[in-house]
Amino acid sequence: MKILKIVLLIVGVVLIIFGLYNAFVPQQVLDIGPLEVNAKEGLSNQSLGMIGIGVLALIAGALLKNRR
Repeated sequence: MKILKIVLLIVGVVLIIFGLYNAFVPQQVLDIGPLEVNAKEGLSNQSLGMIGIGVLALIAGALLKNRR
């Protein structure tokens, strides 16, 4: 159970960081010679889903108790 708790906490943090990265870092869309076009999507459903699942994993990992 201790390993599961650590895994849930790590996965939660990684999902939250990856979701925030996708939401707020502009992605390069087009690069033709001197012309470079970037797009910033903002909070998409995929980003919100990753952040939400990350928060749930953090909560589950924090509330998970060792069985004895």
